[in-house]
Amino acid sequence: MATDRPGLGPAFPRVPALSLGSWNTWDRMDFDDAVALIARAAELGHAFFDVAHYDMGPHAEGSTTDQIFGRAVREAGLAREDWLYCGKLWLWDYPNVGFSQQMNVSLERVGVESADLVVVGDYFGEIDLERVVAEVAEQMEAGRFRAWGVNNWRIDDLRTAFAIARKKGLAPPTFAQLKYGLARRSMAEGEFYAPLFASGELTLQASDIFEGGLLVGNLEPNRKIGADVGGIREKIAAAWPTVRRIAGELDASPAQLGIAFCLANPATANVLVGVSRLAQLEDNAGALALLERVGADRIRELTRDLWLDREVAADGTW
Repeated sequence: MATDRPGLGPAFPRVPALSLGSWNTWDRMDFDDAVALIARAAELGHAFFDVAHYDMGPHAEGSTTDQIFGRAVREAGLAREDWLYCGKLWLWDYPNVGFSQQMNVSLERVGVESADLVVVGDYFGEIDLERVVAEVAEQMEAGRFRAWGVNNWRIDDLRTAFAIARKKGLAPPTFAQLKYGLARRSMAEGEFYAPLFASGELTLQASDIFEGGLLVGNLEPNRKIGADVGGIREKIAAAWPTVRRIAGELDASPAQLGIAFCLANPATANVLVGVSRLAQLEDNAGALALLERVGADRIRELTRDLWLDREVAADGTW
């Protein structure tokens, strides 16, 4: 059942099925449209927003998407307690730019006193895991957020972070935001992350599920999209006709099929979608009805041959 989804840890045992936000989502639409989109998301029960400050490190490009969101959510009239805010902590220039500084900037730009959750982003090279876990705990103690997750971490580092948290009595990560969808499943369903989901130590937040639009028919994306791990993007683009066919057989849209697939995984708490139009939101929300109508087992059966990265991320790394 779609209603049987796990939450994002003990602090958030129930969360909306959809999490709105993506790379520079809010600056891809007119401001009034952003306001209307946020208000409608709340009406539909999906007032969960992934809002990051991107204008730092290698991505310093003058993005104001977080500031636009902050103004739009206030204009939409949502009380702070009526929506969930998941922020990001970046390791791009860490520890030169520490988590306290990052949270100060992020919260000021959105115009709130605290987030609800944060995701500690991906990284290259080595990181000081003891420092990361300790600084996350400091920010939680300061009331900046109540739960944290990781984004595409190497599995050995994630297990080390759990061990550090246990040893020092600190809060461990409770969810993982991973690339996951019809075509890319190895990171979430492979032998490394899957046991953590099965044990309940982590839950899954699915991201980049449409491969920048390829799996909903946008075969020439005109915006920045996620990394092509394993170099399989051409194969994913070639799978589009199959996705369209299966969705048609189920009397559903391709986007509904992609979201329903993610929610069919019992580990999935919610799905990050980059909607920028009301029509997209209304369509995406229909994925829950599709899952209820067709069932998780049938959706997975129909889409089993779309798993294209069986050999990618086989060692739990990127």
